Amino acid sequence: RFCKEHNILAQGRGSAANSAVCYALEITAVDPVGMDLLFERFLSEERGEWPDIDLDLPSGDKREQAIQYVYQRFGKLGAAMTANVITYRGRSAAREVGKALGFEVTSLEKLSSLAHAWEFKDPKDTTERQFHEAGFDLDHPRVSKFCALYRMAQDLPRHLGQHSGGMVICQGALDSVVPLEPATMPGRVVVQWDKEDCADLGIIKVDLLGLGMMAVLEECLKLCPEVDLAQLPPDDPAVFAALQRADTIGMFQVESRAQMSCLPRLKPARFYDIVVQVAIIRPGPIVGKMVHPYLNRRQGREPVDCLHPSLEPVLQRTLGVPLFQEQLLRMAMIAAGFSGGEAEELRRAMGFKRSEKRMADIELKLRVGMERNGIAAKAQDDIVRSITSFALYGFPESHAASFALIAYASAYLKCHHLAEFTCALLNNQPMGFYAPAILIKDAQRHGLRVLPVDVTCSAWECGAGGPRGYPACQSSIHEQLAGESACPTMRLGLRYARGLREEAARALLRARDVRPFSSVDDLAVRVRELRQDELNRLAEIGALNALEKQHRRDTLWQAQRAILPVGPLLAPLEETGQPSPLAPMSTEERLWADYRGTGLTVGKHPMAWRRIEMNALGVVPAMHLARIRNGAVVRIAGSVVVRQRPGTAKGFVFLSMEDETGMMNAIVNPATFERCKFEVLGEPYLIIDGVLQNQDGVISVKAGRVAALRAGAAPESHDFH
Repeated sequence: RFCKEHNILAQGRGSAANSAVCYALEITAVDPVGMDLLFERFLSEERGEWPDIDLDLPSGDKREQAIQYVYQRFGKLGAAMTANVITYRGRSAAREVGKALGFEVTSLEKLSSLAHAWEFKDPKDTTERQFHEAGFDLDHPRVSKFCALYRMAQDLPRHLGQHSGGMVICQGALDSVVPLEPATMPGRVVVQWDKEDCADLGIIKVDLLGLGMMAVLEECLKLCPEVDLAQLPPDDPAVFAALQRADTIGMFQVESRAQMSCLPRLKPARFYDIVVQVAIIRPGPIVGKMVHPYLNRRQGREPVDCLHPSLEPVLQRTLGVPLFQEQLLRMAMIAAGFSGGEAEELRRAMGFKRSEKRMADIELKLRVGMERNGIAAKAQDDIVRSITSFALYGFPESHAASFALIAYASAYLKCHHLAEFTCALLNNQPMGFYAPAILIKDAQRHGLRVLPVDVTCSAWECGAGGPRGYPACQSSIHEQLAGESACPTMRLGLRYARGLREEAARALLRARDVRPFSSVDDLAVRVRELRQDELNRLAEIGALNALEKQHRRDTLWQAQRAILPVGPLLAPLEETGQPSPLAPMSTEERLWADYRGTGLTVGKHPMAWRRIEMNALGVVPAMHLARIRNGAVVRIAGSVVVRQRPGTAKGFVFLSMEDETGMMNAIVNPATFERCKFEVLGEPYLIIDGVLQNQDGVISVKAGRVAALRAGAAPESHDFH
């Protein structure tokens, strides 16, 4: 109610999505009757605990408003954030142990950088080996002591932190049950227990979770007042076409490399397919080896098998492959005659704190029930194996449905309101899978005209539909092919000038509202809040070019002259000077200035300037890989966008790379990674020789040789671990 009254976009999630009452009260947006969700996942007599209610809110100030409302509603002793036990892991352990042993700063930084960075832990990648490769003497007493203490410190408690959104509430006497303490953030109180401890004592807990995409949707609604999220067409052709070709950069939950490799195979054609897509790239289906059987059945390559005829109503819509926790519960209810509460207890028993005795007791109970229902021993084995392998990591269908609604909305806005959607994405960074530089290049390839930061017209935030009287940006590939010149437009905001404080930018905007700036000197005189480094940064990224009608080095010259001390008599006066004697920046220098000053460039992709060189080397552009036959040897090159080494991938490293024509994926096997480790981990540009793999439209290159490409300006990569 508070969120509705204060125009805060909110959507309920968790097991609350299984409740028709929550749906009727508009707490959730998922119809549990229409989707045939299981009520016992929400509430049951056997569970003896409160239901799990999550509320997704826009990250940032709006979420904090909701949290503060809960404090006001229940009082300082009636509500508090739950704690998280922060433990020593990897780099934090390395830093703390190194400090205790008195290592100097440079050695300390080197030591912490050696800590494991990947989810996958290579058995050969020991602490001793890392130290040896980095040049440390393992026989030195301090180094050997460091290794021993570093291993001992792993997973030891370090301090208590705040849970990202979990709040416990009661009737004003929380301090009589659990110790409270003020949080570092003003206006917050924290209990000294984590959420599991609070749940064990039966304290009511709700999660007020900040989602960056909720903030993006909320901002899009302001920029596009004609859009109503509740009235979006459910089967928009453009949305499903984009999903089927994995054109999903910036979309919620479906933009990762793993999701993109699955989408062309699954080929979503209706909303429930998006629900499945959200759920299938999760540890449960991957560890349980259910992804490939589902995709093969989806493509008609293997028959649908529902384990037993009685389970067809439960498993038919996921082609006989259990993907959701609710299916697990229903399987136990139908096959073994469990009640809804007993089935939920089964799921909890198979959770993260498995007890072998408890598991054995439940398996016996399952088999007794299935025997009573006349299910044969072979089918019993299949059902038990299916349940036990999946229960640990199963994803709730209610969660997937709630996320799918947000995913569909984000896809619709990207397809039909590209400028507004891109602005909202850029204004709510950091979030998602890709850096702003990648989001902008993707938007440009879709026809968006992106204008640079400009003190004469940029706001603090990025804005859509700016003035057209500026030099044209790089035309998109789509434009080149279609021969069109008209395209949606957006302009970068002052927030993307690195090092520029918001208060200084706001002062600039207030002065500009009084009257436009006439020169760099006029800007420096009227906006005294701007520091020298901030004015230099604006000049370096070209944000002052419009004032002098000159190049960046000229505005840097003018900026330096404008901030020289001249005494109180002449300080209020504007000085007009001659153009500088400096030569304009070269293309490479402008790119370095762009990435150094904003983290991105609105001009050509750096690889575009090297295309002639790449052609001479036999490098295939990303957009041409689809034309090459499966199994052919190819050479690709580009900036590294994402590095991943998932724990489920047996040591393989996955690289996402970009050139001016699009994205491409490379797969590095463990042997090649060992051979080219430093290039894979540290180089911003790579050139890779390998075998092209095209499976059902999913294109990747199996790397055989990895080498560094001559260094150039590049965006920062997102390295997930």
